[in-house]
Amino acid sequence: MKIHFYKYQGTGNDFVILDNRDSAYNGLTEKQINALCNRRFGIGADGLMLLNKKEGYDFEMIYYNADGGEGSMCGNGGRCLVKFANDIGIKKLNYKFIATDGEHEAEIDEDDGTISLRMKDVTNVEEERGDYVLDTGSPHFVRIVNELEKLDVLEEGREIRYNDTYKKKGINVNFVSVKGDYEIDVRTYERGVEDETYSCGTGVTASALVCYHNDNGFNNVSVHTKGGDLTVEYDRLDDDRYTNIWLCGPAKKVFEGDLEIQ
Repeated sequence: MKIHFYKYQGTGNDFVILDNRDSAYNGLTEKQINALCNRRFGIGADGLMLLNKKEGYDFEMIYYNADGGEGSMCGNGGRCLVKFANDIGIKKLNYKFIATDGEHEAEIDEDDGTISLRMKDVTNVEEERGDYVLDTGSPHFVRIVNELEKLDVLEEGREIRYNDTYKKKGINVNFVSVKGDYEIDVRTYERGVEDETYSCGTGVTASALVCYHNDNGFNNVSVHTKGGDLTVEYDRLDDDRYTNIWLCGPAKKVFEGDLEIQ
């Protein structure tokens, strides 16, 4: 099977993208997706996305983890797919698309190329011994730490991801260093990749929500990841409810090509 692929990245979170508006890639298997995402024997990526046609929307986003399994929402992936849609001729300033966690809106700033993606509302944040668990389209564990740069994210992230509480469904693990009222550093261990990634959009969002600086009302948090900088804007209603959540940052095409797969 011959495929024409595109490679995009958003703050180092990288993806293989396939234009599936003609349903040509509906039959891809987990093994094939995993092979495409393999960094030594394939294209190399944190995940793979299909852009599908969907009545009533500009497109549908289907996301697969690097291990080949269908994943939950990916924030940076969503931003990259919006950029891809624009690049292939779906030209808009404001987009509406559907993903596994529901409807999303997105905007492109023509001046600086920033892609802003509206995330799902968050209505529950669980806190236990200073750690947080919440769902921003994907499930996330957030821990505030000191000396983030010295932390072994692979070892400590894997320990949390595979402990008895989260082992069955899996969870993404974020370690956060608070730099100031409006600024945090984040490193993330992602399930499905089973490694630290350079950035994670839903993880950055989860981390920014629990690091609010205004108890109620508008918050704007600058987030630094290994792959670059993002901004999360949102309204905090009370202890457990967040709305009007926007993940904002760059998304860029890396390259495209053709590949024969079995």
